[in-house]
Amino acid sequence: MDPVTTPSTPPSLEVSGLAFAYPDGHQALFGVDFAVARGERVALLGPNGAGKTTLVLHLNGILSGGAGTVTVAGLPVGKRHMAEIRQKVGIVFQDPDDQLFMPTVREDVAFGPAAAGLKGPELEQRVRTALERVGMAEFADRPPHHLSFGQRRRVAVATVLAMEPEILVLDEPSSNLDPASRRELADILRALDVTVLMVTHDLPYALELCPRALILSDGVIAADGPTGSLLSDEDLMRAHRLELPFGFDPRAASAPRG
Repeated sequence: MDPVTTPSTPPSLEVSGLAFAYPDGHQALFGVDFAVARGERVALLGPNGAGKTTLVLHLNGILSGGAGTVTVAGLPVGKRHMAEIRQKVGIVFQDPDDQLFMPTVREDVAFGPAAAGLKGPELEQRVRTALERVGMAEFADRPPHHLSFGQRRRVAVATVLAMEPEILVLDEPSSNLDPASRRELADILRALDVTVLMVTHDLPYALELCPRALILSDGVIAADGPTGSLLSDEDLMRAHRLELPFGFDPRAASAPRG
């Protein structure tokens, strides 16, 4: 899916002047500005403590009350549109067990759409489609705790896809995956026709999947550009405590595909 932004098609995500301090006075964001076009895959990189989690929790209104604005598909994130925003912004957390709590995979994937009022054949089709998109349709009647960690992460992605989101936010999607599961998830994410914001410390994975990257550091966007270019800038990487795996050369790695 090629990125699309036109006057009639607003960005999937637009963040403008976002600043936020926690009640204890810790200032986590100092004025964050960026936009993500519909269909883009963008990596959000940065050291621990940079503000990445705080930023993500603003995207669907879990955190609010600071300065600036967040807009999803043209809708401002706020109380007035909260139900619609939470359908449009699907967050897949780092630990799939935070999202899987029903007796079967099918029931977990159906939970969100059913809560939103879907029922009968339409609900069944929504669940089937979401599981097919992550290659887990044959496991629909299995208890999630009988699956491997990689399979549970794919089901967690399906629970979000079942809501037909505008943007998929992934928190460390490759963590704790063996090489085969990592590859399978990459193939799934690459095939999705949805906007993706991927929060990750796995810089090779970011390069493989996301043509564009943002570096969030000390609560501001310190860099925004082609992922390969940012990862190849040794001074930039050093300044923001980002390190590539030993021997990995981003200039020699293949650029992300479509």
